[in-house]
Amino acid sequence: MKSEVLQIPPGNEMFEGYRTAFERYGFSPAVKSGGFLFISGQVGARPDGSAADGVADQTEWALKRIEELLRIAGLDLTDLVDVTSYHVDIESTLPDFMEVKRRFIKSPYPAWSIIGISGLSRPELKVEIRAVAALRE
Repeated sequence: MKSEVLQIPPGNEMFEGYRTAFERYGFSPAVKSGGFLFISGQVGARPDGSAADGVADQTEWALKRIEELLRIAGLDLTDLVDVTSYHVDIESTLPDFMEVKRRFIKSPYPAWSIIGISGLSRPELKVEIRAVAALRE
């Protein structure tokens, strides 16, 4: 079974500023394999790399980034089958996160794991979301 890195088109506004990070840290934003699209963890950063203000905005940016990767792959949020979200200070971040999640994710819902953690790659980041989508036949 062959895997294929999802190629982000040149000039893509959402990810253009992240191309060097993919190389520097040695990861792909998403990989197609075995009938699925595996999406790396997406944080609540704006296209310029700055962290969005507050948990709600960070959640919205992370989901927009996932939505864009899905779009590039010819998919959308309804194709998600498994999602994991990581939350710094989960007790205080979960209400705002859930409010935004409800706007993006509709029934039938994917499987979802919500995990509390001590920190992310930058102290101002409070939410990271990774996802798996089923490729369309």
